Amino acid sequence: MAVSVEYRDHLQEIFGPLGPVSVRRMFGGVGVFYAEVMFALATGDEVYLKVDEANKPDFEAAGMSAFSYMRGGEPRQLGSYMAMPEALFDEPDELLIWARGSVDAALRTAKTKPKKKRKPKPNKS
Repeated sequence: MAVSVEYRDHLQEIFGPLGPVSVRRMFGGVGVFYAEVMFALATGDEVYLKVDEANKPDFEAAGMSAFSYMRGGEPRQLGSYMAMPEALFDEPDELLIWARGSVDAALRTAKTKPKKKRKPKPNKS
């Protein structure tokens, strides 16, 4: 489900206190980036935050579910993003605590990903 310009602006506003945050369109939704790592995604009016072993238990304790989507008529889950508790929209300080945890998870994940090897350019002789 598409995300309106107004909602993208709202996401920019609520996550802005983290620092250099940008909201970019992608796959019918948006990705929310801190510097160059994506720590949140939104589809429709649902926001999902990045999780790893350090912050996932908080989401599970709050009863939050993993991001899911349909692919080829089959439901799929992306367990590295979990729904953000709705109450955080009304608790800016608490929202920033959860968002910082998701930024940290995204940074940890980025450090463990192998570097992409560049293909050598062909010689033009």
